[in-house]
Amino acid sequence: MLQQRDNVLLNWLFSDTCETYQHLGCVLYRYQETDYPVSLQADLPYRCRVIFESAYSAHIEAWLALISVDAHIAKLDRQNDLVGFELSTQTPIDELISSFPQEIAAEIVLVQQPLARLNLCGLLVMDMDSTAIQIECIDELAAMAGVGDEVAAVTASAMRGELDFEQSLRQRVAKLAGADANIIEKLCDTLPLMPGIESMITELKSHQWKLVVASGGFTPFVGHLKNLLGLDAAYANELVIQNGKLVGEVTGEVVDAQYKANVIAKSAERWSIASGQCVAIGDGANDIPMIQAADLGLAFHAKPKLVAAADAAIQRLDLRALVFCLQA
Repeated sequence: MLQQRDNVLLNWLFSDTCETYQHLGCVLYRYQETDYPVSLQADLPYRCRVIFESAYSAHIEAWLALISVDAHIAKLDRQNDLVGFELSTQTPIDELISSFPQEIAAEIVLVQQPLARLNLCGLLVMDMDSTAIQIECIDELAAMAGVGDEVAAVTASAMRGELDFEQSLRQRVAKLAGADANIIEKLCDTLPLMPGIESMITELKSHQWKLVVASGGFTPFVGHLKNLLGLDAAYANELVIQNGKLVGEVTGEVVDAQYKANVIAKSAERWSIASGQCVAIGDGANDIPMIQAADLGLAFHAKPKLVAAADAAIQRLDLRALVFCLQA
């Protein structure tokens, strides 16, 4: 990608040849990502990060070529095959940001606060359904039990605000009463991981991050993920099973939105995670308290309410993009 002849600005950035580049009357200055927190923050307060699939380099080159102010730019080196850079300026670049291409595998992330440090021990708390995995487990269980439409009706009622999370959970689980418990094992065996999660986890683990799933789903699935991915802890609701059948109930404390938020502080205390190093990621409104409890809250392919509440959003790329939202 970066060897394409027309990608002049990107080739300069990733070539490490000279430190400045003249472009249409403005100057681009290269810097190291690690320099920003120390030497550049006061002078360059406007900051964004661009992350993209290499196949779309020409689109990003065309967008970057629209820049009309002096800027500092740093490549972001990570352990996966996405491409990223940081752009910092002394003056706002709202027009450039608003023109960022929307229909390609690329993200622009505005940096409006100090970022958690990738190379220091940190904590990541993830939602499970539609974040760590590609499905909603309750919907899949319901379909396997032959009550998919009934559970969907309860979900729709909850979406209309007619039920809170616990009411919705208990009513949906009640629809599973009498189902053979072996559907749980069958679903565990076929859980589709969210693309990019294994790469993300490998990189975070290389920097001694602690990794946790907090889910309004069910313990067999988070336990399966914990073992499969080598996570440090997993929290979810416990289904009641008797004589090989689902009873249609959950037992113990319900893992609701506030419980998930409390996992942040509980985990940070357990592992002595430094201030500023707690990150959370999720996709639904039920994740808002958790997202807000973290130092950096990320929305992933999320509903509009969560995007509005989060510090940043990953909307088109997979979970490999998360490590680009951290400071090296």
